[in-house]
Amino acid sequence: MVAADMTARPARKPLPDEAPHILVVDDDRRLRDLLARFLGDNGYRVTKAANAAEADTRLAHLVFDAIVLDIMMPGENGFDFARRFRIDSTTPILMLTARADGKDRINGLELGVDDYLAKPFEPRELLLRLGNILKRTIVVDAGQSGTRPDFVRFGPFLYGLSRGELRKGEEAIRLTEREREILTALAERAGEVVPREELAAQGSAANDRTVDVQMNRLRRKIERDPADPLYLQTVRGVGYRLVTDRT
Repeated sequence: MVAADMTARPARKPLPDEAPHILVVDDDRRLRDLLARFLGDNGYRVTKAANAAEADTRLAHLVFDAIVLDIMMPGENGFDFARRFRIDSTTPILMLTARADGKDRINGLELGVDDYLAKPFEPRELLLRLGNILKRTIVVDAGQSGTRPDFVRFGPFLYGLSRGELRKGEEAIRLTEREREILTALAERAGEVVPREELAAQGSAANDRTVDVQMNRLRRKIERDPADPLYLQTVRGVGYRLVTDRT
């Protein structure tokens, strides 16, 4: 089902911390393993799932940059999974199928799938399509004035503003809605002092005291020593600021 050169293995280099993390969902174990190995050899971090139920389990604990999703699977098929997944997530989906039916392609795109690749496929085409999908999420340095960054990095943490997702390497750090509101406001102006009153005005953060409570909770999730924070710093009498790697 896949071009033979997918089995060719260049010497694998250690993956950088910011390597895109891909979830491969396919009930064909051989293809699933080949995809994981091929993508891993080409700079991607990969997690595998054999069906929609396993994919749900992976998604509950990890944050992914994209999903490679098969259509024909036992239980919940790829279309139904994509339809349900799109209700509350914008993570890009590249759909794979053995069918050459144009109706399937249209159905997938209508569900919000980002791209579509029919089996058998050339590995190079898979890389190009996946790379193009990921390029749509442009990483902008937090230090570029006048532009809202998509991601900010501080220490071992990476925070995605568009999805409100915080992760440490492959580990997803769970945030409450209020914590996400405050961290987003700080990340949008990374390095700048954000007055406590402005943070209190974010969404459901009701008052200054609420901001202080949420900040303490955020620090317990992020800082090695919450009493002496490196990243979520207090500017006495004014507010808080997020110190990023570019600050």
